[in-house]
Amino acid sequence: MNDEIRAREVRVVGAEGEQIGIKPLREALQMAIDLSLDLVNVAPTAKPPVCRIMDYGKFRYEQQKKEKEARKNQKIVDLKEVWFRANIEENDYQVKYRNVVKFLGEGDKVKASVRFRGREITHAAIGQRILDRLAKEVADLCVVERFPKLEGRSMIMILAPKTTN
Repeated sequence: MNDEIRAREVRVVGAEGEQIGIKPLREALQMAIDLSLDLVNVAPTAKPPVCRIMDYGKFRYEQQKKEKEARKNQKIVDLKEVWFRANIEENDYQVKYRNVVKFLGEGDKVKASVRFRGREITHAAIGQRILDRLAKEVADLCVVERFPKLEGRSMIMILAPKTTN
């Protein structure tokens, strides 16, 4: 920007976007000073470098405003975790199922896990059935991002909410 530009000649673009042409750096800087604006190098790798006459402070302000607006509109997706046991009772399952539905409704991903203790690990098929049942019951709300897989003493499945486009 301004005195930090090191090229001898620059292609100058005016404040309204019009092409002024290739000028010596001193002349381009003087044009910017006469308009009470800044000379900003927008394409330093071009031959010759492209510089634009603009109000740099206003430009930075507009950029920050756009970035803030973009951050405000984005949705942060959390990963919520729901633990099941291999020998879970029906009422306990229903409570956890309702939590999964609530989390998916809020737009969060859900990590459903079946934790095996002791010798329960030998009956991994029980945990597989629990997670398959859960996936079938919430199929209209979500997609299975990662199918049930045994990792250590836990079987893990990840559910992601369906996008509403």
